[in-house]
Amino acid sequence: MNMSEEGGFGISFTEKMFGLIVVVAGILVTYFTFTSFSALGAFTWFFGIFSMILLVVGLILMTAKTE
Repeated sequence: MNMSEEGGFGISFTEKMFGLIVVVAGILVTYFTFTSFSALGAFTWFFGIFSMILLVVGLILMTAKTE
């Protein structure tokens, strides 16, 4: 066993949990963006795209395979 294999589980678990947090944040931003459409006005598209990026990054973090 070399040094890189010792902390594998902790890093993998942390990455998955961080991915879950990012997905939840993306869902919340998406919900609040599209429920407050009138308050955001012209910036709705910006926050909509930002929330979709958060969702994609979170899903990638959750499904990425760490070695």
